[in-house]
Amino acid sequence: MEDGRLDPIIAQFQDVEFVYVPRQGDIPEDASGETLLTIPRDYPNLAELLDRGVEWVHVTSTGIDGFPLELLGHRVMTCSRGAGAIAISEWCLAMMLAFEKDLPNVWLDKPPERWFTADLGALYGKTLGLIGLGGIGTAVARRALAFDMSVLAVRRTSAPSPLDGVEITGSLDELLERSDHIVVAAPATAATHRLLDANALAKVKQGAHIVNIARGDLIDQDALRASLDSGHIARASLDTVEPEPLPEGHWLYDHPKVRVSAHVSWCMPDSWDLLIAPFADNLQRRLAGLPLYGIVNPDEEY
Repeated sequence: MEDGRLDPIIAQFQDVEFVYVPRQGDIPEDASGETLLTIPRDYPNLAELLDRGVEWVHVTSTGIDGFPLELLGHRVMTCSRGAGAIAISEWCLAMMLAFEKDLPNVWLDKPPERWFTADLGALYGKTLGLIGLGGIGTAVARRALAFDMSVLAVRRTSAPSPLDGVEITGSLDELLERSDHIVVAAPATAATHRLLDANALAKVKQGAHIVNIARGDLIDQDALRASLDSGHIARASLDTVEPEPLPEGHWLYDHPKVRVSAHVSWCMPDSWDLLIAPFADNLQRRLAGLPLYGIVNPDEEY
């Protein structure tokens, strides 16, 4: 964690000692701690850091797929689950509106052939399919319902929807067949790897729009390319791709039916405050001897 970014937390917990440690290279001999606060990455010195007395690991993101869970051992891990829900859900609605309203193509740089009419769509009356209904999926659903969309969701558990107006379906195929817009918001695990492969994409409703704000490896990008080229899928708005960073010359940059961004959907003015707040809450709970929130199940990788 970079120096200075934790100053508000340090000021809040004056009786707790905070020690900044390098992400790679030598660790000071006297550096140790009960808690490791990090982003989910496999740093070269991570195993050594964990062996310096760490009992609890907190990662400042919803996804923990970059963290080598085999190193976790007996330790408890928590994450900032859902902390980016506001920014990411707004991004998803922006991508859907851009698709329906033909943005930015509708903006003028010269006199058009005609005024007062355009071939534009609407979110009103459309069906949104959510793959994943955690904090982010729920936030997307809430905003979609405000646009009078029908909302379907498929999730990894049998739990009911936390939000009225969302129809839970146990079938991914049904969701794909019925949805005009599909938002991928599931965690990246062994079970969701290439979840949207060629067979799944073939079941997507003709002319649908896919938004991925989860992880790139949930979609088979070669199969996606074939579906886009055939005209079956109308557009893919991808804030997360495989690999990241995406190398120069990759086909995703130039495809006319792809909108690709640099994994920025979580960004907003107070993004860091929102991401670090779950850690501060859990630190307060740990000091008070209370159960922690946002505990990761290593077996489920989420």
